Amino acid sequence: MNEELLAPCGLYCGVCGVFLASRDNNQRLKERLAPAYGVSPEQIECKGCLSGDRFAYCESCSIRSCVSTKNYEGCHECEEFPCGLIQDFPVPTGKNVMLRAVPSRRELGTERWVEQEETRYICPHCGSKLFRGSRRCRSCKEPVNVD
Repeated sequence: MNEELLAPCGLYCGVCGVFLASRDNNQRLKERLAPAYGVSPEQIECKGCLSGDRFAYCESCSIRSCVSTKNYEGCHECEEFPCGLIQDFPVPTGKNVMLRAVPSRRELGTERWVEQEETRYICPHCGSKLFRGSRRCRSCKEPVNVD
């Protein structure tokens, strides 16, 4: 398990489009993601939330800062979850995933939670890997719902 992918907020980096586009050097995916974040395709680079090479959008994350200040691994350890930082998260898909994933990580433990997240993001039609927020499989083009 790559601990650099364990975003404290519950958005597991291993299924993040930015991480996957960066890891695979997928220029087409970078070009599709860039406008959503208001950056250039060249800026779609990330090795995980807890790495030293984070995506620009995640660099100033107040949730990651809060968790670090409290000396927690993640929001799953915080009794205040879901706090205002989660409730006010500006990306609806991300907020919904956090509200689902953090209680799941509490219940399952980190290793089983990671397994569940990786399994959740597999196309039920063809078995290809998906990324968080996918609405259609990149391989078979079938609609998917994986938040």
